[in-house]
Amino acid sequence: MERGKMAEAESLETAAEHERILREIESTDTACIGPTLRSVYDGEEHGRFMEKLETRIRNHDREIEKMCNFHYQGFVDSITELLKVRGEAQKLKNQVTDTNRKLQHEGKELVIAMEELKQCRLQQRNISATVDKLMLCLPVLEMYSKLRDQMKTKRHYPALKTLEHLEHTYLPQVSHYRFCKVMLDNIPKLREEIKDVSMSDLKDFLESIRKHSDKIGETAMKQAQQQRNLDNIVLQQPRLGSKRKCKKDAYTIFDAEMESTSPKSEQDSGILDVEDEEDDEEVPGAQDLVDFSPVYRCLHIYSVLGARETFENYYRKQRRKQARLVLQPPSNMHETLDGYRKYFNQIVGFFVVEDHILHTTQGLVNRAYIDELWEMALSKTIAALRTHSSYCSDPNLVLDLKNLIVLFADTLQVYGFPVNQLFDMLLEIRDQYSETLLKKWAGIFRNILDSDNYSPIPVTCEEMYKKVVGQFPFQDTELEKQSFPKKFPFSEFVPKVYNQIKEFIYACLKFSEDLHLSSTEVDDMIRKSTNLLLTRTLSNSLQNVIKRKNIGLTELVQIIINTTHLEKSCKYLEEFITNITNVLPETVHTTKLYGTTTFKDARHAAEEEIYTNLNQKIDQFLQLADYDWMTGDLDNKASDYLVDLIAFLRSTFAVFTHLPGKVAQTACMSACKHLATSLMQLLLEAEVRQLTLGALQQFNLDVRECEQFARSGPVPGFQEDTLQLAFIDLRQYFLPRILSGHFPPVLQYSTKSSFFQLLDLFIQWDWSTYLADYGQPNCKYLRVNPVTALTLLEKMKDTSRKNNMFAQFRKNERDKQKLIDTVAKQLRGLISSHHS
Repeated sequence: MERGKMAEAESLETAAEHERILREIESTDTACIGPTLRSVYDGEEHGRFMEKLETRIRNHDREIEKMCNFHYQGFVDSITELLKVRGEAQKLKNQVTDTNRKLQHEGKELVIAMEELKQCRLQQRNISATVDKLMLCLPVLEMYSKLRDQMKTKRHYPALKTLEHLEHTYLPQVSHYRFCKVMLDNIPKLREEIKDVSMSDLKDFLESIRKHSDKIGETAMKQAQQQRNLDNIVLQQPRLGSKRKCKKDAYTIFDAEMESTSPKSEQDSGILDVEDEEDDEEVPGAQDLVDFSPVYRCLHIYSVLGARETFENYYRKQRRKQARLVLQPPSNMHETLDGYRKYFNQIVGFFVVEDHILHTTQGLVNRAYIDELWEMALSKTIAALRTHSSYCSDPNLVLDLKNLIVLFADTLQVYGFPVNQLFDMLLEIRDQYSETLLKKWAGIFRNILDSDNYSPIPVTCEEMYKKVVGQFPFQDTELEKQSFPKKFPFSEFVPKVYNQIKEFIYACLKFSEDLHLSSTEVDDMIRKSTNLLLTRTLSNSLQNVIKRKNIGLTELVQIIINTTHLEKSCKYLEEFITNITNVLPETVHTTKLYGTTTFKDARHAAEEEIYTNLNQKIDQFLQLADYDWMTGDLDNKASDYLVDLIAFLRSTFAVFTHLPGKVAQTACMSACKHLATSLMQLLLEAEVRQLTLGALQQFNLDVRECEQFARSGPVPGFQEDTLQLAFIDLRQYFLPRILSGHFPPVLQYSTKSSFFQLLDLFIQWDWSTYLADYGQPNCKYLRVNPVTALTLLEKMKDTSRKNNMFAQFRKNERDKQKLIDTVAKQLRGLISSHHS
């Protein structure tokens, strides 16, 4: 029972499913029934579904058949009526065709007229449209034609403005035309062409301005020179106006040098041709000397094109390159002043142009850029001047260079450039100038000293006397009272040297002008340079003259006299410097002149040279000495060479009358000392191995002659026997150091020297007294050195031995020989005891 119910339930479900599938097939698009049919085939009731489907199809066929049967009669009636209408329609068609043919025949002319009217209306409409379009295009074409004309005439900035109007105002109205598209395509090319042409003009301007910088600078420096001359004329009037006004004045005078009536043009040269005109019109500005229009045009063009920064960078870069070229000095600049002048002119011209650009354009160059260029220019210029000025050996060229540098600095200072470093560098060149002056004056002094006759200046009339006194500050009341002819005590080189020192001071003063130095600084500079002249240049010149081999005693004496007068003139040189600098010597830190020291040193050198020269002359006379040390005869007179020597000394000391007393006395004392020493050396020299008592007696006569000369007072001023003390000093050479402190001071100035005592000892043969009293304060032969005595005794002993073959027959000679041996033995013992 239950199984039957279950089968019935399944059958109902299957029937319901089949019914759903059939409804879905009927209501679904044919292309989408695939999944539905697949579900049927996948099931197990395929047969039953097919049966169900066949039943559904038959039902639909029956319904279709019923519907067709219901409408069939109406269809037949419609066909019958349609056949009737077809005939009537054919008649109507024929009537319409006939009517149309008649109408076409009758309206043919009208159609032709209408076609003609249509064409006329179309042409009229086209003409009207064409006129309207042409009215829009004509301004474009006119502007384009104007643009081409402006490009052709190189009016690039107006052309650029026209191009801007054409692009933004006119072309948008007719942009759909082909020619407008061509124009639009050409606009970037035209802009580039304008940029290229304007840049070409700028390049030509830069090249021309580089070539003509020296001309611009020359004019500016002339202007500065005129302004400075004017300032010197009205020095007491206060300077009016601000720094900008000064710069305006600078431009005015600068342009006055190049005043022109030539019309200003747009030439690309950058420099206008100018001609001097004698008129009273206002002096033209810098723009009348230099045509800056290429710069302005190019700046405006690039600004309009939005490339101003590019233009500024290019301009600054090119000007920097030109600045480096301008600042490169020629290798031979130091040879002439024109080389320096051209170098400065180019630099000034460069910065005058840049200064004008700075004040006539907005931002093309700025103050920072100008300052950077000036710093570079300043450093390179100073380095070049230091290098090239070091080659200058002509003080006149150095002085001209200094004046040119001052003018260069003043010119640029007017345009607002700081120039303190240039003036600092001038202080360095000042030292070099001083060195060149010293070298020049070294030659001047050398010529003066070489050409001098070293004789007192003779004057025969009052006019000559005043001329010398006018050249050199000299006052001598005794000389003034003397009648003409008379002589100044100094030679010609004294006034010449004095005047040359003043000329040197003037030369130093010239360099200090326009350096903006205070009076104290100028005074200090002059004094330091003058001190170098005195202590180095003049001193070396005097020393060279004094040390010359062929200089004589007369010249040396005159040099001493001359330096004495020059030393006295130093106070007048101090007054001279004070007068030209207006700085009192009492001012703090004022440098003093070292002339006194210089002339004193020269005088002392001359004195020493006199002493040396005298000693050399004495040596020359002593070389003529021809003693026969073995002689036994006595001439009873001094040797000829010594007589000549004494005569020479007397005549020489007579020339010393104009010398200071101390110098003459020192020279005389030195000569006597040297003579005494030389005579002792002559007696004791190793070549004299033997001598006789007769030779000693002859030698004693010569020494007595020297003693007589010393007592005669060849030079006034000695006290009593002071000159004879020269021979007493010989003890320092012949007495042992150990004995020098054993004698009281009073005995050190005995009237007889050791040399004379030695001769007395041998001539008197007083050995017993010498040996007995030796070493005692009151010893008769106090200054006789036992070593010297032994040396002479040995020489006499050798002579006695040589003549021994004759002496053995004479008892006296034998006794004397024994005595000599005994004395020699005792002297050796004496020497040994004192040395121990």
